[in-house]
Amino acid sequence: MTQKVLFLDEIHDATKDYAALAQKCDIQHVGTTSREQFLKECKEGKYDGFVAIYRTFTTLGKVGRFDKELCDALPASIKAVCHYGAGYDQVDVAPFTERGIQVSNVQGAADAATALTNVYLMLGCLRNFGHAAISLRQGNWIGDVPLGHDPDGKVLGIMGMGGIGRQVRDYVKPFGFEKIIYYNRSRLSPELEGGCHYVTLDELYAQADVISVNVPLNAATRHMINSESISKMKDGVIIVNTARGPVIDEQALVDGLNSGKISSAGLDVYEHEPKINPGLLKNPQALLLPHFGTFTIETHRKMEEAVLNNIETFLKTGKVATIVPEQNGKF
Repeated sequence: MTQKVLFLDEIHDATKDYAALAQKCDIQHVGTTSREQFLKECKEGKYDGFVAIYRTFTTLGKVGRFDKELCDALPASIKAVCHYGAGYDQVDVAPFTERGIQVSNVQGAADAATALTNVYLMLGCLRNFGHAAISLRQGNWIGDVPLGHDPDGKVLGIMGMGGIGRQVRDYVKPFGFEKIIYYNRSRLSPELEGGCHYVTLDELYAQADVISVNVPLNAATRHMINSESISKMKDGVIIVNTARGPVIDEQALVDGLNSGKISSAGLDVYEHEPKINPGLLKNPQALLLPHFGTFTIETHRKMEEAVLNNIETFLKTGKVATIVPEQNGKF
């Protein structure tokens, strides 16, 4: 009997891989819907017999969070949720684990593009390029743009040394930073450290001239950077965040920028996106992007290919290829 897979969103770039998968299973797409409608259809048995679900960030606008309520409403046949994206904070993993449903994310495919975005923001903040661009468009050649800084002699602190953090490290090595330090939940092997120095979080705050944020969003990291942690940082510190917005208390960040404690901030993610704190929009020392880190054709294709591979691997073996860390060893 042909296995059935439910797609809550579309495939846009990995069309060849999608066509190949469609030859091996029965794919059904959910069109325009709402959370209420989807839950109702689940309870009525419309999706009975489906074994896996494909979801993306835009699924949130259709059916809301993948929380306990939604998990409990899914048919008993569902055994895998395959998510498009490295971050999966829209999925509450615990109830799915309890129900025996595997959750996969995209691991590695987005590292290079996200890290390049991080480096762009880092250099832009060091050199005040964002402020200069604003000044130029306002009809001022240089205006009141302050002198920037070179990376030479500076300490870069990387918060989170997973795939993206390590890619940031590799990209910036030729730039002349005096030292690269990092904080992680646990120290990496010497091979993965790549010459960086492991420090405590407080040591990173105290030593870093530039802080690159690359941690996942969870209960432990929400508002990890707040008024207290900012007070421990160097005067004139630069903060770059391409991870998740709620890792930083945005108002505390605005206050730090306004006081000069933080000289510049480079952000691709926001606490309440797509809404942005007006204090960030008003401050020329905030270099802002609209969650643009993976916004390339090549990266989108690689990420879609990775999700389709998770689905196909699950259909073949009963296990997804890249299960989320919370579920390691549980399936």
